Amino acid sequence: MQLTLENTNTKSDKLPFSRTNPFQAKVLKNINLNGSGSTKETRHIELSLKGSGLSYNPGDALGIVPSNDPELVAAILEEMHWDEEAVVTVGKQGETLPLGKALTDHCEITLLTRKILQQAAGLTDNTELQNLVLAENADQLKEYCYGRDLLDMLREFGPWKATAQDIVSLLRKMTPRLYSIASSIAANPDEVHLTIGAVRYTSHNRNRKGVASILCADRVQEGDLLPVFVQANKHFHLPDSQDKDIIMVGPGTGIAPFRSFIQERAVNKAEGRAWLFFGDQHEAVDFLYQNELEKYQQDGVLTRVDTAFSRDSNQKVYVQHKMLENSKELFEWFKNGAYFYVCGDKERMAKDVNEAIINVIEKEGAMSREDAEAYLKDMQKQGRYQRDVY
Repeated sequence: MQLTLENTNTKSDKLPFSRTNPFQAKVLKNINLNGSGSTKETRHIELSLKGSGLSYNPGDALGIVPSNDPELVAAILEEMHWDEEAVVTVGKQGETLPLGKALTDHCEITLLTRKILQQAAGLTDNTELQNLVLAENADQLKEYCYGRDLLDMLREFGPWKATAQDIVSLLRKMTPRLYSIASSIAANPDEVHLTIGAVRYTSHNRNRKGVASILCADRVQEGDLLPVFVQANKHFHLPDSQDKDIIMVGPGTGIAPFRSFIQERAVNKAEGRAWLFFGDQHEAVDFLYQNELEKYQQDGVLTRVDTAFSRDSNQKVYVQHKMLENSKELFEWFKNGAYFYVCGDKERMAKDVNEAIINVIEKEGAMSREDAEAYLKDMQKQGRYQRDVY
């Protein structure tokens, strides 16, 4: 099944573009930012917003309404011996679609939930599934859902006493994927840029792919159209005043909103200082936007850039280590009213960075842990500590 990207915007031109009425944005550029030999693939994508009436602020996100991997859809159809042209009903409005299109564009097929498995148990005599959904096995059920998809469920718990409609009715509607915008509209009129890490991994003996990231990495070419909308982010934005200092911590794809911040401040000739902490695996192949950042530093838009490349030394060095190394200057910036931003991985990085800030305040402010935490809370209340984590 081919990815259909030739849709036009005529259908709902009268309405403003939004999550429920996305704009078909033309792909102007789609390149891999990582050098050859990197274990990562990070796409820099430039989209045209011409004629959309859409605008955004630095810190906002762009929603992509993705379609599923045609290979995964084909594998599900084959597993169940279903006809892709068979008509099924989807959604609350009862829209009818060919099954192949429903599985490609409408249904979430890469995620399983407890509810899906509980309902599916009524569509098979498989005792393993009947046991898995029992109340006392809640932990095993949760574990089963993690890292598995619809194809796993269909393969493992048959034979099924279910029509294609029965299975489609279990599935949730595809949710848009949100990405931090990596450009300033003041610097790039009618355009929006994204920095997307391609998600590929193996789990339960199958190769898995991120829905939107691999659509962007493998299937969307320059000239194709991508359904998008702008999602405002009121809790992550530049200071109102141009003379405030900003500190940005954005390892990996966490650099995205800070590229937007830096571009905006360059256009506005902001007087405040700007300090960036960036990290990744190897400097030679993973220093995203290196040339741009070095140019901004030469031009004085960026006051300082501190980098941490974790795999270039025997001891793994991360952004939080660089913060601790520069604790004296960091605390000086805090005392001077600097705004502190962090973007990226919520599970580990953001926690480690939070811990590092508290340590910096505790050490350089000669405070107790409790007072350092209160100091940081106060910065947060003033809007001077902002996080965009996922």
